[in-house]
Amino acid sequence: MELFASQSLRKICAAVCLWVFVVLFLGNDRGVLSDSNYLIGLGSYDITGPAADVNMMGYANMEQIASGVHFRLRARAFIVADPQGERVVFVNLDACMASQLVTIKVLERLKARYGDLYTEKNVAISGIHTHAGPGGYLQYIVYIVTSLGFVRQSFDVLVDGIEKSVIQAHENLRPGSIFVNKGELLDASVSRSPSAYLNNPTAERSKYKYDVDKEMTLLKFVDDQWGPVGSFNWFATHGTSMSRTNSLISGDNKGAAARFMEDWFEQNGVGSSSADDFGGAGIPRRISKIISNLHDNRHELLELAASFQSLPGRPATKILNVARRVRGALRQAEKPQFVSSFCQSNCGDVSPNVLGAFCIDTGLPCDFNHSTCGGKNEMCYGRGPGYPDEFESTCIIGDRQFRKAVDLFNKASEQLEGKVDYRHTYLDFSQLEVTLPKQGGGSEVVKTCPAAMGFAFAAGTTDGPGAFDFKQGDDKGNPFWRLVRNILKTPDQKQVDCQHPKPILLDTGEMKQPYDWAPSILPIQILRVGQLVILSVPSEFTTMAGRRLRDAVKTVLTTSGKFNSSVHVVLAGLTNTYSQYVTTFEEYEVQRYEGASTLFGPHTLSAYIQEFKKLASALISGQPVESDLQPPDLLDKQISLLTPVVMDSTPSGVNFGDVKTDVPQNSTFKRGDMVSVIFWSACPRNDLMTEGTFSLVEILHGKDTWIPAYDDDDFCLRFKWSRPSKISPRSLATIEWRIPQSAPLGVYRIRHFGASKSLMGSIHHFTGSSSAFVVS
Repeated sequence: MELFASQSLRKICAAVCLWVFVVLFLGNDRGVLSDSNYLIGLGSYDITGPAADVNMMGYANMEQIASGVHFRLRARAFIVADPQGERVVFVNLDACMASQLVTIKVLERLKARYGDLYTEKNVAISGIHTHAGPGGYLQYIVYIVTSLGFVRQSFDVLVDGIEKSVIQAHENLRPGSIFVNKGELLDASVSRSPSAYLNNPTAERSKYKYDVDKEMTLLKFVDDQWGPVGSFNWFATHGTSMSRTNSLISGDNKGAAARFMEDWFEQNGVGSSSADDFGGAGIPRRISKIISNLHDNRHELLELAASFQSLPGRPATKILNVARRVRGALRQAEKPQFVSSFCQSNCGDVSPNVLGAFCIDTGLPCDFNHSTCGGKNEMCYGRGPGYPDEFESTCIIGDRQFRKAVDLFNKASEQLEGKVDYRHTYLDFSQLEVTLPKQGGGSEVVKTCPAAMGFAFAAGTTDGPGAFDFKQGDDKGNPFWRLVRNILKTPDQKQVDCQHPKPILLDTGEMKQPYDWAPSILPIQILRVGQLVILSVPSEFTTMAGRRLRDAVKTVLTTSGKFNSSVHVVLAGLTNTYSQYVTTFEEYEVQRYEGASTLFGPHTLSAYIQEFKKLASALISGQPVESDLQPPDLLDKQISLLTPVVMDSTPSGVNFGDVKTDVPQNSTFKRGDMVSVIFWSACPRNDLMTEGTFSLVEILHGKDTWIPAYDDDDFCLRFKWSRPSKISPRSLATIEWRIPQSAPLGVYRIRHFGASKSLMGSIHHFTGSSSAFVVS
């Protein structure tokens, strides 16, 4: 027995040693071994807002009202800490942009939980700029007019989700390493304002190969024990693959890319080599992990399916809903989930609609300078690579970013080393003095202006045209619209001169009733992790504006002798708050949409460059940066005109969750087919189903066990909500499943989860199921 035990022990020890070697080798992805020098932690949490009745943020289209879910939205966070020093937090939101009010309230919660560990100085909250998320969560009037004011649900789910993502990241802090890589992605972006770009100096433009930035910069996070646990990257392209008429909540192309990469890693793990074996929107990995004996006899499948008819709607619980989530059910409890985030950069003049802009009436290219068709902007639209299918365009642009990120992830070998540090300050951009060099020597002092929006702002862009007779490139204005403007606020001559050559349509910076229409006090911030420097800006920088800012900061860093020329400087746009656009001085003169939306006048970019150079110098010298300014907290002043849900009802004899339109009896579908089921439902505002799902596709395992296969987080499944009229208490949920090419053969059913509200105000959860059908 002792000999047997000894031999067994030796075998066990050998097996353990082999296992440890494999973990260490694969955990660092293809033999990239390193000594950890940081504590790293990542987190992710659902921030999907109200999927009904709420105007979407981005296009300012009053008719774009949420009515369902394309796929859910998330907040993704990383924390990097020097064990002996400072730490930084970066949160990326599947939202149009960051909000000053959201940032303020998140920081209050973090202070209550962690004291001064996480403050406005070392926390950055950024948005991917999807135009398909619920609005109403910003505090300044101009950004919440189309959402009928403040929407508390939109606001609360963001604050809750950001806080929970940071808590997760904090609790996941473990020794690990970070690798950086960068590379060109050529087919996911084009310039939507090339005529403005061409107004930049020829010598400056000649330094660059493209009129938009094509470089993606990626961070790879490697846990000492678990290996790769996440990646964050920055790449500039607008979140406008989904159009201004879309009504389904969506993370657009960057949200899709994040889904694809997280699912790719779950499917392939640390041993994967490329994205080529991954089915993109198909996502085949989950079912095969659970079900080992999939049926392949069609007759047997039909017999099984026939035994499962649609189930009447019945009561359910929120716990059941969350428990049926596909990704949540499969996560290893002891292992950190893999978090992948696709962050925004200087996307101001960058479109994902890469086929170009065309007139929808003639099919001809739009006017180059004004983006009009026959003098009207309403007919000029950009085309994505999946035109005319916006879902396909979103998938393609997301897939292209995903594949580039996987390539950079697999090849990342440059390790970040050095200090973790940060600098932050608040500035009043309505009256900032800027010192500029004069031609021939010397300098002059100019000032920024109170916020104002030009006439070309109302023209929109080729991603989402405006209305009436506005057009891009308008530096004169229109007498009729001046009269309309003057009813709200007539700008004085000082403001007109300061904003020149912008003709002022809305003098938002000087409009204060019932409270501030636009921001004036803005944050700027630098985060440092080793040789990576992140510039957090509260706006959308155009391509050349971003290049000038990055180059100016890089020059300060490298001339100090404390950074070499290989320092990586990335710009994180739409971060911590929102203040629209920043163009170069030359682009501002052209007054296309981006110039008309540069709030603080022609010297806005110069102000940013001046102040970021000061921050960079303070970062190098180790000196603190103090500011007496604070942005306002306008929560108590918010006004909401969105009517609440009064009650939900169904026809007599019908339960919530009952199937109204089922799949045909004994039906068989093939991969690529669309399956559609309609349920009697209730308003999605009753319960956002946070970390849950409204829609679910289940596959039969054995004779009677249903396994979750696809849910709200899947690109192939859509939840569409509708009611007969705006005041009707009755509503329907249509669930559409485009069967992926990777879906296993088998018996499936579609399921719906919801929550109804009684006249007395109580909430009741329910669920219903379709009849079973066969995929063969």
